[in-house]
Amino acid sequence: MNNDGRHDFDFLHGSWKIHNKRLEKRLAGNTNWQEFEAHCKACYPVIGGMGNVDSFSGIFPDGQALEGMTLRIFNPQTQLWSIYWADNRSCELQPPVHGKFENRRGTFFGDDIFNGQPIKIVFYWYDITPNSATWEQAFSDDNGITWETNWKMFFTRVT
Repeated sequence: MNNDGRHDFDFLHGSWKIHNKRLEKRLAGNTNWQEFEAHCKACYPVIGGMGNVDSFSGIFPDGQALEGMTLRIFNPQTQLWSIYWADNRSCELQPPVHGKFENRRGTFFGDDIFNGQPIKIVFYWYDITPNSATWEQAFSDDNGITWETNWKMFFTRVT
């Protein structure tokens, strides 16, 4: 079995219930968290196991539906994952984050635009077990000096 990182996301294959905690407003000094439920209908391998795709379906507390998908691709030369997101709000593939797992914690950095301004973004995966996992997102508007965690997802396996 190849141990270069290509199987790091195999734990995510299947279907999941997701409890979400999301800051009401990002990069605004806001401390009000919104909570809502969502589902990952299925996460499955693609391109011979060098990637995977999942779907996300949830409804924000204000009643707005969020339908999205994640595409993750592993590069065996760099041994890094690239993670892309698309949803029904933008209908575009968002800029990727890149990274890997070390000591059972995944860290993935990227550049993005928020409210017309460049930001840094980071995704973390941690507390991974066969039946649960945690994902977290943070933004930085000062080039990575400080970070604001703005979204957490708590995954519980359905199948």
